[in-house]
Amino acid sequence: MIKRITAILLGIGLVLAAALPAAAAIDVYEFETVEQEKVFHELTATLRCPKCQNNNIADSNAELAKDMRQKAYVMLSEGKSKQDVVDYMIARYGNFVTYDPPLMISTIILWLGPVLFILVGFTVLVARSRKAGDVQDKAKLDAEEEQRLKSLMEEMEQQKPSNDGKVK
Repeated sequence: MIKRITAILLGIGLVLAAALPAAAAIDVYEFETVEQEKVFHELTATLRCPKCQNNNIADSNAELAKDMRQKAYVMLSEGKSKQDVVDYMIARYGNFVTYDPPLMISTIILWLGPVLFILVGFTVLVARSRKAGDVQDKAKLDAEEEQRLKSLMEEMEQQKPSNDGKVK
């Protein structure tokens, strides 16, 4: 009887534990106009969460993303423009919060890195393919070396044991 009660309580506990994520708080923001709401959703979809790396702040559950959403809401409620909010986020968190960082000295490696990588790879491929052609040219024997090779091969053929195990 005690085992049954324990099993039932354990089952109820597991069901309740599984339901906890469903009880998580959902951010609800009330806007004065539909335009503000539209701008808010655009902003949260285009700003990257610094903690989550590749999630936007709309999809992230990190506390930092929640703070960024709240700040965007407050700034939009104060009448700030979309660009004002983006400028604030860049000033606070750096260019990383945008998915399209501007071309600057500090971000030049992000823009030119892939192109340089491809150019270096192509150069290495061309250099190695040319070097392989040179090796094949060097592998050719002149007439004297070929004659010596044939004589050595014939000599080895003569020293090969026959089927009965005796040398020819």
